[in-house]
Amino acid sequence: MSIITLRESITQALREEMSLDENVFIMGCDVGLRGNPFGITKGLMKEFGEKRVIDTPISEAAFTGLGVGAAIAGMRPLVEILYADWITLPMDNIVNTAAKTSYMFGGQANVPIVIRAPFGVGGGVAAQHSQNNENWFVHVPGLKVITPSTPYDMKGMLKSAIRDNGPVICFEHKRNYSIKGEVPDGEYLVPIGKANIRKAGTDCTIVAYSYMTYVAEEAAKELEKEGISCEVIDLRSLLPLDYDTVMESVKKTSRVVVVTEAPLRGSIAGEIVGEIIDRGFDLLDAPPQRVGSKNSPVAYNEGLEAMCTPKKEDIIAAVRKTFE
Repeated sequence: MSIITLRESITQALREEMSLDENVFIMGCDVGLRGNPFGITKGLMKEFGEKRVIDTPISEAAFTGLGVGAAIAGMRPLVEILYADWITLPMDNIVNTAAKTSYMFGGQANVPIVIRAPFGVGGGVAAQHSQNNENWFVHVPGLKVITPSTPYDMKGMLKSAIRDNGPVICFEHKRNYSIKGEVPDGEYLVPIGKANIRKAGTDCTIVAYSYMTYVAEEAAKELEKEGISCEVIDLRSLLPLDYDTVMESVKKTSRVVVVTEAPLRGSIAGEIVGEIIDRGFDLLDAPPQRVGSKNSPVAYNEGLEAMCTPKKEDIIAAVRKTFE
């Protein structure tokens, strides 16, 4: 067992899968010589060569389209979008080709592509580098969407994504890159579509994902001082989403708060709340609560940035509301 950062866990997953399968290759802007802005692919071009770690022009639509075509032809491309904000540019390739090809060909064609995209608020990098746009893709049949938040989960789930025969989008929160955690030295996989209970509790369920899981844990610690025991669930995967784990927790606690860093309007938080009501309305002792960002672009000023995004105090207030 080693203690590494989440950033390092991604590098390990990429290196291991490229070593196992020569059809796996990386493609994107600055992934080669520069090693990407976060240093994740640093050294991989030297190790695997320019044909398997490919620096591309700044044209997300073009190189994602190339990746989709390569996947249909039998390769396993790892396409990196420099920032998730720019995933709008290859939207057609992802939504209309990658997600639908297998269905349209009756399962005779697969699109085993992984698209990695750093997302989320933090660091005062303004409106075009701070978005949470994972919700746009949860709506699309044929895709899988993962948001691992620990080094262990990131490595194991990314390896599962690379071996998957369908398109997977891996959203990586930039604030999580420096977080450290234990990772086994040997081979392991984390299944896509299975949530993880990060903290057991009996009084209220807090459902979160990615960086918000850490904020939820902080809120849960504060609420313990008030005698409120919260169970914190890290979804890890948004599509498919593990409603069985969520409902088992709600059955136990009878209260639920769903947390997302995305703007609440049209977010997955509302979808989760709706599903909980459909599956277990009679289990609830209070209306479910949602916590998310304001319906506003993210400001460049870090003070204003903090004002529009969820904090532990917001989660605490939402949990308290379920006891009113």
